[in-house]
Amino acid sequence: MQISREKTEHISGYDRVVKFLREQLLSGELKAGDSLLPERDLSARLGVSRPVLREALRALAMIGAVEIRHGVGTVVTKPDVSILGEFFTFVLAHQPNVVDDVMQARIAIERQATRLACRRAVQSDYDRLAACLSDIVDTIHIPESGGLADFRFHEAIVNASGSPTLINMYQSISVLMHRSHLDRREQIIQLEGIEEFLIDHHRAIFAAIVDRNEEKADELLGRHFEIGADFRRRATIRMVGGAPFAN
Repeated sequence: MQISREKTEHISGYDRVVKFLREQLLSGELKAGDSLLPERDLSARLGVSRPVLREALRALAMIGAVEIRHGVGTVVTKPDVSILGEFFTFVLAHQPNVVDDVMQARIAIERQATRLACRRAVQSDYDRLAACLSDIVDTIHIPESGGLADFRFHEAIVNASGSPTLINMYQSISVLMHRSHLDRREQIIQLEGIEEFLIDHHRAIFAAIVDRNEEKADELLGRHFEIGADFRRRATIRMVGGAPFAN
């Protein structure tokens, strides 16, 4: 078989390999389970040395894009989103105010996901949301378990959207969001009115999704985040003041 050489651009050999795989996946020429050309043929096609090719393939294997199998070759795999999540956590952890920034990304994802969930959710999604809501009620006085239950409810909304892109984006920042849920729950759990907020508001959002009322669900979710932010401000004032909070 004749191996045609890819046009070489003024980019590094490593970037050339990564670009090739990305474009092949986007075009549908390659998919999970397919094997790449043997090293000798692929290095000739891309115009890179075999050591550079191996280095690039090892890097791609580390993020789960390919798997290097002894005696078989390099096989395209579907990356595990949890790996991407760990990568995002390390990258974002170096940025100041990362939790606040992630919260803004979370709001954007969830509000669109909620609208889609109103259109696309099926009975299994409703069952999952109902179970998460029950967990919120059962763990309302336990910060760690309650924070996890809260997170699972919102995660279930995103999953109910049926959008792979939104789901993957949400999962990629889930480590930071889970930590945020726990930190906030520990701060606000002692405030007056918090139990009603955590239970009643989640119930109302769930009901709006079941009713397929996009406008109401979106409005409730937006208000949910606003009230939550207000509770966090009140908790901060209480901690700084060192005295019980009075309404």
